[in-house]
Amino acid sequence: MPHILAESLAIDFPLYHMGARSLKKRILSKAPLRLREDASHRVVVSALRDLSFRIERGERVALIGHNGAGKTTLLRTLAGVYEPVAGRLEVAGLIGSLIDPSAGMDQESTGRENIVLRGLFRGLSEAESTAMADEVGAFSGLGEFLDVPVRTYSAGMQVRLSFAMATVMEPEVLLMDEWFLAGDAAFMAKAREKLTRLVNDADILVLATHDMEVVREWCTRAIRLDAGRIVADGPVAEVLEPA
Repeated sequence: MPHILAESLAIDFPLYHMGARSLKKRILSKAPLRLREDASHRVVVSALRDLSFRIERGERVALIGHNGAGKTTLLRTLAGVYEPVAGRLEVAGLIGSLIDPSAGMDQESTGRENIVLRGLFRGLSEAESTAMADEVGAFSGLGEFLDVPVRTYSAGMQVRLSFAMATVMEPEVLLMDEWFLAGDAAFMAKAREKLTRLVNDADILVLATHDMEVVREWCTRAIRLDAGRIVADGPVAEVLEPA
């Protein structure tokens, strides 16, 4: 059954340019709690610290907090982009990610080639992947640009391709950054019905956002992050009350 389980989850980002001993000492002596020295004597940013939570089927969860709180880092960790340095993470179910329009794309390959590769990666046959490319191409409206390298795409074109790729197969666990809600305006007007259906059909939604109206409209639970830690977790009305 689809679910997400995190136990004492931690993510660190090494600062490789902090190699000089005197500079490292000076930085750490004045550092906030999120900068520390790890076991390999590297200066690291503690992006997520000691996160524990469980998300069950049927839940619609908003990740909220100020810029730098850890929302997108947590979303990318759930998507498998970042590997935890400590703790345990279990994500059960077919994942659909609407996070970074360029994530997982080969910039030198064409849009069509990227779609076919994504289908093969998900276990589809070559014929099924080719059919999926036709469906994604039609929905994205990229026309002849579907057969040119992705590196030539504008930001809006990459969003359209990413959205169409992510929504062609219905995920059980939908991970979404609010950035996708503010993408190519003309395309999003066309895509909103599909996006709403995708959200409603997903077993689990995890959405990182600053928009409290979206939280109230779409979510049943909110997790507030601050400096990489969970400071509140509960029903939307309760978590938003102090804000």
